[in-house]
Amino acid sequence: MFNKYIKLVIATGILVWAIFQFIEGNIMNGISLVLLASIFVLFYFKNEFILLAFWQLRKQNFAGASKWLGYIKNPSSALVQKQEGYFNFLHGILVSQTNLTQAEKFFKKALKLGLSMKHDIAMAKLQLAGIAMSKRRKREATMLINEAKKLDSQGVLTDQIKMLKQQMKKM
Repeated sequence: MFNKYIKLVIATGILVWAIFQFIEGNIMNGISLVLLASIFVLFYFKNEFILLAFWQLRKQNFAGASKWLGYIKNPSSALVQKQEGYFNFLHGILVSQTNLTQAEKFFKKALKLGLSMKHDIAMAKLQLAGIAMSKRRKREATMLINEAKKLDSQGVLTDQIKMLKQQMKKM
């Protein structure tokens, strides 16, 4: 696991090497090196372990997702702020199976650090609403459900929102 700034230094070094290859007339080597440098720049903005954790989560492999997230030892130095938000978001999803109080902390920290996509923000708020309902905080849960409903423009979470509203009526 490289520090986020080391990735940029490596990319810069490879780009310098690519320039020397272009100067010497080795065009194909230069192009290959530029593509290699672009991979390090991509991994600066999109952390490879978070991508692999999302992939494992998509396959419903929670143990594999937690394994990949475990490789990130110090998220504040290794990740960009948005990626640190997704790191906390994924940890919240994984921990929500066992410990709701800790999951709530992860989701709140993820929202504070920021998530890129609206449906991810809506999902985090919906998870927080479910946690608030389980802790008998009806007003907070209602507010979070309404915010999640506003953010869910594509209607992906409508079934979950309806289910939470029905459960809230039973409270």
